[in-house]
Amino acid sequence: MSDQTIRFENGETYERYMGKWSQLVGDKFLTWLAPLTGMRWLDVGCGNGAFTEKIVQQCAPAAVHGIDPSEGQLRFARTRPGTQAAQYDLGDAMALSFPDNSFDAAVMPLVIFFVPVPAKGVAEMARVVRPGGLVTAYAWDFPDGGFPYDALLSEMRAMGMGVPTPPSPDASRIDVMRDLWVNAGLSDVETTVITVQRTYVDFDDYWTTIRGAPSVGTKVDTMTPDVHADLKARMVAKLPASANGQITLSARAHAAKGRVQ
Repeated sequence: MSDQTIRFENGETYERYMGKWSQLVGDKFLTWLAPLTGMRWLDVGCGNGAFTEKIVQQCAPAAVHGIDPSEGQLRFARTRPGTQAAQYDLGDAMALSFPDNSFDAAVMPLVIFFVPVPAKGVAEMARVVRPGGLVTAYAWDFPDGGFPYDALLSEMRAMGMGVPTPPSPDASRIDVMRDLWVNAGLSDVETTVITVQRTYVDFDDYWTTIRGAPSVGTKVDTMTPDVHADLKARMVAKLPASANGQITLSARAHAAKGRVQ
C-alpha cells in the first residue's frame, strides 16, 4: 500500500479522468436504485458534480445538496448547467453538518474508500436521512482489479514504483459494504455489481487522460525520459486496441443500498 495522498483539486481534469466513468456507473446505479421523484438528496463527496448532475437529470429531485472537501472541485461543480439548482458546500463525510432526518436519500459516489473510517461515513448518512429513506453508495472494486486504471497501476508496481492508494480500499469489497450497511442499523440492505465500459479514441487519448489525473499524472510527468518511455511502451502493449486504434476498457463497481429504520 502506498502512503501517497490522493487529492482531487482540478474539476476539469477530474472530469476527463474519472467524471465520465462515474456517470457511466451512475446511470446503471440509478436504474438499480429506482428512486422516487421529488426527493431531497445529499451527495456526499460530490467532487465536480458528475453524479450530482445525474440525480438532477434522472430523479426530478425536490432538492440536492452536495458536499466535498475540495473547493476546486466544487467550483467546477457550480459551473455545470444541469446542476444550477443544487447547493454545493465544503464538508466532511464523517461529520456531516446537517440535522437528523434532513434528507430522503444520501449517496456516496466513488467515495467510501476515501473515507478514513468508512463506518463513520455510513453512520452519518444514516443519521441525516429520515426514517424510511435511502442510504446508498457505489465504489470501484479496488482490491480485485475493478478500478478503471488498474492496468496502469499494475505496470507501475511491476516497475517498482509506489502508486497512490485510497485509505480504505477494502471498503469497496461487496461483503464489506454489506456489513457496513447492516452494522449501521439499516434495513432492506441489498448489494449489486455494476460493470461499465469506456472507449478512448486512441492511445494518445488515454495517455493524455491519465497525465491529467491527480497523483498518477504528476508521477508520470516527473519520471525520467527513459522510465516514462518504458511505462508508455508497456501500456501500448497491454491495452486492447481495435483495428482503428480505439481502446475500450472495462471497470467494475460494487453498490449498496439500505433504508433507515
